[in-house]
Amino acid sequence: MWQAIESELTQRVQRVRLCRRLGRLTAIQGLILEATGLDVRLGELVDIVPARGGDSVVAEVVGLRSDYVLLMPHGPVEGLCLDSEVIARGVALEVPVGDELLGRVLDASCRPLDDKPLSHALPRRPRTTAPINPLHRVPIQQVMATGVKAVDVFTPLGRGQRIGIFAGSGVGKSTLLGMLAKHADADVIVIALIGERGREVGDFIRDSLGPQGLKRVVVIAAAAEQPAVLRRQAAYTATVIAEDFRQRGRHVLLIMDSITRFALAQREIGLATGEAMGSRGYPPSVFALLPPLLERTGALNGQGSITGIYTVLVEGDDMNEPVSDHMRAILDGHIVLSRHVASRGHFPAIDVLHSISRLAGVLHSSDQASQAAQVSSALAAYTDKEDLITLGIYERGVNALLDKTIELKPEIDRFLRQTPLEHVRVDESWQRLKTIATKLAGAVQHA
Repeated sequence: MWQAIESELTQRVQRVRLCRRLGRLTAIQGLILEATGLDVRLGELVDIVPARGGDSVVAEVVGLRSDYVLLMPHGPVEGLCLDSEVIARGVALEVPVGDELLGRVLDASCRPLDDKPLSHALPRRPRTTAPINPLHRVPIQQVMATGVKAVDVFTPLGRGQRIGIFAGSGVGKSTLLGMLAKHADADVIVIALIGERGREVGDFIRDSLGPQGLKRVVVIAAAAEQPAVLRRQAAYTATVIAEDFRQRGRHVLLIMDSITRFALAQREIGLATGEAMGSRGYPPSVFALLPPLLERTGALNGQGSITGIYTVLVEGDDMNEPVSDHMRAILDGHIVLSRHVASRGHFPAIDVLHSISRLAGVLHSSDQASQAAQVSSALAAYTDKEDLITLGIYERGVNALLDKTIELKPEIDRFLRQTPLEHVRVDESWQRLKTIATKLAGAVQHA
């Protein structure tokens, strides 16, 4: 007990500022505050003290000019004026880490949202780290079971892999994430909810995770009303926490919902600080920040692994919009959720023909690869002639595989469907798929 008290007091003493670096606000323009008289670094935190009393406002240094500093506040700016004093903290935001975070719901600055205390004695880490040496990475060869049949069979995940879920709004993305978070074969799950509606944050924790599922989960939430700097910070906070668990030998599943809103937050920051606009209004910094963030996942020598699942909110169902196009180039695969599939009441609405895992060849055995290819070919043949089949003008006997696929289509659909509470073991999923593939192969051989 006394050692813990001594440790906490030591850390408090180390954080005490023996001198204060002061400045003053010179302009308040939209999202940006300008201040002079400060000697600060990019990313450093400052406290802005209202001149006429009231609580101070925390802000982050987001830009530096020759004669002034650009700040973005972490909260409302009502009450600030040009006489407001700016006090530099001398440090950037650091993220607390440790097992005490398990089962907790925190904001981007790691302040508790679940009304429970959080120890000040936890070790802290900076939000940025040195790039990982590629030769220190472990080859991805071990399957991470998700309990979702369509994922385990057609887009398998390996420990250390990073994959994207590409979806428009309202096609079941949050439901699928809840299934993955509840059933995935991982020691620890870190979830970053970025830019979500406040109601959805509570619903996801109560309905998708539940008290039992939350025990091995750390949730970092920055709702839609939070400032852009906090929505951006949520992605880094979740990644730092996942890195700490990996360093201690844990297998971590990092879920980020959504990377698109991280990009939108950086777009707000970049444009507010004067960056030039690029494709669809995205400044260059957006596409510069994405690869370093995603490269922090993976499996490392002598450590555990971080498997990353990043949702991409496809604007207007355009799969070629800038963020989606850029993310496909960085990720090790993508799962596409189709509005057409969802409109038929088919959930999870995974379009298996347009989804891919770049490590399927490593994670599948030769028999499994053959069975998955057999069913995929059958689905492709059915999709190609779906209009003719629906109109009733397709003539049986032309294509033996298609004839058998039409007969087995209800069975295939039952295989691809799954309720949110249903958990299916990987071996059971493959056994069901093998039954379908055997029937398809038999029909072709007989023809």
